[in-house]
Amino acid sequence: MFNLLKPKGASKRRKIVGRGPGSGLGKTSGRGQKGQKARNTSPRLGFEGGQTPLYRRLPRKGFSNSDYKLEYAIVNLGDIDKKFKDGQVVNYDTLLENKLIKKKNKKIKILSNGKLTKKVSFEVSKISKSAESLVIKIGCTIQLV
Repeated sequence: MFNLLKPKGASKRRKIVGRGPGSGLGKTSGRGQKGQKARNTSPRLGFEGGQTPLYRRLPRKGFSNSDYKLEYAIVNLGDIDKKFKDGQVVNYDTLLENKLIKKKNKKIKILSNGKLTKKVSFEVSKISKSAESLVIKIGCTIQLV
């Protein structure tokens, strides 16, 4: 167990350069004579030898409005039916308690997936048209916050 050897060629010695002509990698250290690749530094990413690089030749285009995007927590009527009782209020706090939404979403949208049989009152940001018609048919109240 403790006398296992690595297979031949598994580990390679580091190349030691610049240690005289006898080593085979002395003087120019295997980099050849002069030129860009013989120097100590390499050009930055995107450098094209002095030609205007591609990222400067192309125009800037568009913008992102993602910082101001409104994201709604989506809740289905079927989920509300499972977690809520008759006469309860469906709002941010009660949805959080019942673990139907996560903390980061303050805006709530109700969708009509599933069936709602209980009479609850809604205090939400948005409600889909189909969900609204189902909710009103049952006799629930909707208050958009």
